[in-house]
Amino acid sequence: MFRRTFWFTAGAAAGVWATTKVNRKLRQLTPESLAAQAANKAIDAGHKLKDFALDVRAGMVQREAELGERLGLEAPVDPELPAQRRFAAIDHPEHTYNKHTYNSYNRNEDH
Repeated sequence: MFRRTFWFTAGAAAGVWATTKVNRKLRQLTPESLAAQAANKAIDAGHKLKDFALDVRAGMVQREAELGERLGLEAPVDPELPAQRRFAAIDHPEHTYNKHTYNSYNRNEDH
């Protein structure tokens, strides 16, 4: 009698465990859950890519400073040489944007 009770209880527990596992897996495979998982993975990948880009940029700045130091580019400027000029296209009057309003008749454009 105890043997039957033991096996009945063990079978019921195994059935409950299996049903719980199957229901959990089915919930994970719903379209909403799959979309959420994909979005989370995309966000994680974006964060990793951003961290990588920041590391590369920091390495570039460090290496540029090392090369400038070795090549003497960080040396004081000789007073006899003229100062360097930088041209900015934005400051030049010929390169200003047209400030007229632009009316687009494209229906695909968001307004």
